[in-house]
Amino acid sequence: MHEAPPPTPASPPASSAVPAEPLSHGLKQRHLTMLGLGGVIGAGLFVGSGAGIAVAGPAIVVSYLIAGALAMLVMRMLGEMSAAMPASGSFSVHAERALGRWAGFSVGWLYWFLLVVVLAVEATAAAQIAHGWVPGIEPWAWVLLFMVVFTAANLTAVKNFGEFEFWFASLKVGAIVVFLVLGVLAVLGLLPDTDPVGMANLTGQGGFLPNGWGGVVSGVLTVVFAFGGLEVVTIAAAETDDPARAVGRAVRSAVVRILFFYVGSMLVIVTVLPWTAQQAGLSPYVKVLDAIGVPSAGQIMNIVVFVALLSALNANLYGSSRMVFSLAERGEAPRGLLKVSGGGSREATGAGSRETTGGGSRETTGGVPRRAVLASVAFGFVSVLLNLLWPDTVFLYMLNSVGAVLLFVWALIAASQLRLRARLEQEAPEALSLRMWCFPYLTWVTLAGLAGVLLLMLTDEAARPQVLWSAGATALVLLVAVGRQWRERRGSAVADR
Repeated sequence: MHEAPPPTPASPPASSAVPAEPLSHGLKQRHLTMLGLGGVIGAGLFVGSGAGIAVAGPAIVVSYLIAGALAMLVMRMLGEMSAAMPASGSFSVHAERALGRWAGFSVGWLYWFLLVVVLAVEATAAAQIAHGWVPGIEPWAWVLLFMVVFTAANLTAVKNFGEFEFWFASLKVGAIVVFLVLGVLAVLGLLPDTDPVGMANLTGQGGFLPNGWGGVVSGVLTVVFAFGGLEVVTIAAAETDDPARAVGRAVRSAVVRILFFYVGSMLVIVTVLPWTAQQAGLSPYVKVLDAIGVPSAGQIMNIVVFVALLSALNANLYGSSRMVFSLAERGEAPRGLLKVSGGGSREATGAGSRETTGGGSRETTGGVPRRAVLASVAFGFVSVLLNLLWPDTVFLYMLNSVGAVLLFVWALIAASQLRLRARLEQEAPEALSLRMWCFPYLTWVTLAGLAGVLLLMLTDEAARPQVLWSAGATALVLLVAVGRQWRERRGSAVADR
């Protein structure tokens, strides 16, 4: 098993210290840019935003601004580290270098577990939509079809994943742009049979803050997790020709545009219709499109949500496979997962990382981590079966156990950036091609914001089980990480006697 040296303040975190990845470089800048734009636009926005509007009213715009700003700051920090030290393990690698092996192990496995559990929700939801279109095919058959198709896509060249995500994201981004244009025209009364709306729906029905600032806070708790998925951009950057440049451009273009899409959509929705017309579980987009006379609005949004779910399924399969592959590279997962397509495997040695083949060893030339893909898919299938067989018991507990994991991951990203930024400025300032704003103040603000969200979830009866179950899962992973590190140190001490 690969024994990585424990990080110390003297160990250089510069990009030159990061060994070249053995993975292929098949992703293009357009793939990464669109992944950054579309990767976070999912069912949480198209459907889940209705729950946020129901609790916050028109002030859901403020809730999205707060949650979006938090996500944007995390993404900027992650972009800074990934541009300086691109790696397929992204924030797991950064956490190991900044805080120690326990941190890299913990955040890597927690994120992998999050992806493969959420994958089951996405596959099942997409299957339900498809079953509504073709009732003769059972949902389980649709799930099987989706899993087989995207497994095949992820087992072949990485450019196939990139192409799938490029077109999925293009459809989602295009749908939001069309929605924003139609919404603005409706507000101005420029559509047929419409009158200018004005500010009536923003100030009526209780005003802009019908439930006070408490409603805004509740809205933040409802929508903050919709921004999950941005992290995959920095994982994918390692498989581009120029990772540092690619991730920098993707982060810069994504964060502001995503805020525009999210906040702009919400502003259009609460301006066109009274907030009281929205209901949790129903798409506010459908209600707006119906109100302005778009025919078959429900089916149009069903198609968009269906694509969004498949896009998330594809991205989660990709992200989970690369994360577990990175863990295996660092000796934190079984070595068998290091096998890449082309007959090679990644080996870690004291002199660096190599790829080995049947004819000897050579420097890594790239490939697809097929065993890592299959391992992630296998657990994804288990999650799907649990969701189909015991959705209200076993799978519910699993889902609760990852409910707040995203916040823990973001907190470790911020903590890692605090440590690595200072070291990079001293040892490799030229690697800082993308810098976090107002360092370290905004990093501390982000950590305080994440802590605040967790505390608010603890006070919310509906969200509390997610925090407690997620804290339990995190504690278990931390216990395993500390135990492994203690055993390795004890073994080294015995060997030195």
